[in-house]
Amino acid sequence: MTVAPHTGQIVESGTPGAAEPARHFTWHSEDGTAAFARRLAAQPLLANAFVTLHGDLGAGKTTLVRHLLRALGVEGRIKSPTYAVVEPHEAPGLAPHATTVWHFDFYRFDDPREWEDAGFRDIFANPGLKVAEWPEKAAALTPPADLAIHIEAIDDTERTVTVHAHTAHGLHLLQGL
Repeated sequence: MTVAPHTGQIVESGTPGAAEPARHFTWHSEDGTAAFARRLAAQPLLANAFVTLHGDLGAGKTTLVRHLLRALGVEGRIKSPTYAVVEPHEAPGLAPHATTVWHFDFYRFDDPREWEDAGFRDIFANPGLKVAEWPEKAAALTPPADLAIHIEAIDDTERTVTVHAHTAHGLHLLQGL
């Protein structure tokens, strides 16, 4: 049996030894989640960012989005887009840079054609905050996240959180937290 020589990197892994900028937080209760959401909402650059949320079912991804939307001035019922895949929200707190928050939940995302059929490419090409739960289900189709927020449930109330900046835009946001 002959093995063909490997002639290149299959998966991009970044610069060897380069540390990805990150910050760590502990939310001891839902009040901690709300306080973090308010700090994030206060960042002017958030208006045109792409933020991904990672964590197991029940980790607190949707709870964080609800607190973020409230901090941005969204009123009325805020429902999870689990079945609709995306829910738009008018957020006066983003003005004057943008006013729309697009909340994606790719948990049930199965087919890349859904991306094109739903017009997601157009949404990402326009101004506005994009927040995505379960982004790994659409990772090949989305642009790089500015911020990736990883939430881990320790118990019923406590969460450990790691926020990674993947872009220069995200680094500015991370520094403001």
